[in-house]
Amino acid sequence: MGNPSYELRILPLFEEKLSETVRYIAWQLRNPIAAEAFVDAVEAAIYERLKAPEAFASYPSKKKRDHPYYAIPVKNYFIFYVVIGNVMEVRTLVYSRRDLTKLL
Repeated sequence: MGNPSYELRILPLFEEKLSETVRYIAWQLRNPIAAEAFVDAVEAAIYERLKAPEAFASYPSKKKRDHPYYAIPVKNYFIFYVVIGNVMEVRTLVYSRRDLTKLL
């Protein structure tokens, strides 16, 4: 029995949130090196999780969902994704100190 392989799909909302976060770190915090390191950490975390995206507990949500959300912690952020068939769909990026119960 082989391991299932998963495709990766990145939604535009995630790309937008990642760009906003990187701009904030690079320009507002004046730390372009940290911004680049954050992008590298996000990319590494996504590709590591792609190996077995359903091997982790789903993230609790008050809303009824067709597909459970999963979270990947990266520094002070969470990457949220769902698994639909053999596709790991990365949906959004959220600062970890936000009230996630209102967002999810």
